Amino acid sequence: MATVVEVSDPADPRLADYRDLRDVELRKHLEAEHGLFLAEGEKVVRRAVAAGYRPRSFLMAPRWLDGLADSLRTTDAPCYVMPVALVEQVTGFHVHRGALASLERRPLPSVESVLAGARSVLVLEDVVDHTNVGAIFRSGAALGFDAALLAPRCADPLYRRAIKVAMGAVFTLPWTRLTDWHDALPSLHAAGFTTVALTLAPDAVPLEEAVAGLDRVALVLGSEGHGLSPRWERSADRRATIPMAAGIDSLNVAAATAVACYVTARR
Repeated sequence: MATVVEVSDPADPRLADYRDLRDVELRKHLEAEHGLFLAEGEKVVRRAVAAGYRPRSFLMAPRWLDGLADSLRTTDAPCYVMPVALVEQVTGFHVHRGALASLERRPLPSVESVLAGARSVLVLEDVVDHTNVGAIFRSGAALGFDAALLAPRCADPLYRRAIKVAMGAVFTLPWTRLTDWHDALPSLHAAGFTTVALTLAPDAVPLEEAVAGLDRVALVLGSEGHGLSPRWERSADRRATIPMAAGIDSLNVAAATAVACYVTARR
């Protein structure tokens, strides 16, 4: 059972994991250095603990103790309790969900283990916005995808904002990072997947046509600004597009993923 500790000083050194959460670069440095990540909100905290991530500590207002009692019973990590106003002094933002947890990261699994048994996979190249990554994970999990693979420069799915937008889907959808960016798509092809790149390339066909009848599919999505790199666009087995009304060329990558997952799941 977690030890409940009432704290009255926002500068208490035991709260270091939660301090100044608005500073993205600071958080990236801290999380990478200490191997931690933060979960925000009752549901997300519960899902992280249920997924087997080991809590370092919890920080919450008193009213959330009962709501998270089931998670607190599974660990001996300290639970720091203080009024919402003081919690917000620590974090530097409005904690409208009232509860936070600091949890230990786990080593990333191998690509082979993530793909084992998978039929529908998301592959992200240089999607750098944490909100987009979180939304993509949520869509993939909700629409029956089995895994996600991320190129080295993609945003961190375990960054607080990504976890929050994903509503904890980053804990249920298996994922890892690709170690070989250059030959990632040929390697997926060799593993039995048909790689389908979402692109505005001249030879792209409607997505529904591109995925029809396929067994194992890897949907490939590019960065927010420039889309897929020429290397990945050329090395994909198929190039596909989501047909748009006149005057609109494309959707935001998160919205496009939701549509693409829906179409692909019903192939």
